[in-house]
Amino acid sequence: MPADNIFSRVELLAREQLALQAASAGLLAPQFQVAVVKSTRPMPACAASVALEAADSRSAQRMRFVAVCPGSNGWRYEMLVRGSITAQVAVTSAPVTANTPLQSGDVVLARRDVTMVPDSISSLPGAVGQSSRRSLRSGEVLRQGQLASPVLVKRGSAVSIVARKEQVEVSMAGEALEPGALGQLIRVRNATSGTVIRARVLDAGVVEPADMAGR
Repeated sequence: MPADNIFSRVELLAREQLALQAASAGLLAPQFQVAVVKSTRPMPACAASVALEAADSRSAQRMRFVAVCPGSNGWRYEMLVRGSITAQVAVTSAPVTANTPLQSGDVVLARRDVTMVPDSISSLPGAVGQSSRRSLRSGEVLRQGQLASPVLVKRGSAVSIVARKEQVEVSMAGEALEPGALGQLIRVRNATSGTVIRARVLDAGVVEPADMAGR
C-alpha cells in the first residue's frame, strides 16, 4: 500500500478523534485542521493491508498513530499528527471589569481556536449573568474556570427568609452570616428568634430554608 494512502487514512482517523473530543466538549459547529508530520524515515512497503492504531490522541496538537504491517516480516511505523479545533464560542464584545456580571451585550458567539481551551462556553445563556474573576479585553474567549456566579447576598446584609409549602408562603426577616451566590447554602440568623439556619440563596436578598428546598 502506498505511503501517501496511509497518510490520508491517518488524517481521516485523526479528524474522527477530534470530532469525538469536540462532541464530548459540546462544541458548537466545530471545524478541524490536521497535518501528518512526515518523518525522514521512509515507510517500508507492505504486501498485506496496513492497519492503523491510535496510540495517543488526548492532545490535539500532538496525536500519535501507528501503522501496522502484519506478518512475519511485518513492521510498526509511528506517525505524529498535529491538529487544531475551531468552534463557535462565547467571546467578549467589549472590555469587562472583574467581578461584574456579564450583560447580554457583553457577549457574542464567534469562531475561535479552542485547541488549548478545554473549558470554552458554547452558548450565550451559559455566560450571561456570570462574573469574571479578572478583567477581560474585548474579543477574549470566555472560560468556565474564570467565571463565577455573582454574589447575591452579602455577609451581614438583611435578607428575607421565604418558606413555601404547597400553596402557603411565609416570609421572615433574617441576617446573612455568610456571603452567597445563586443556589449556594449559607448560614442565616432569624431576626425574630435568633435561630441560625442553613438557607439556599434564591435571589438578591432572598433565601429559602435548606430543608424546604424542592418541596
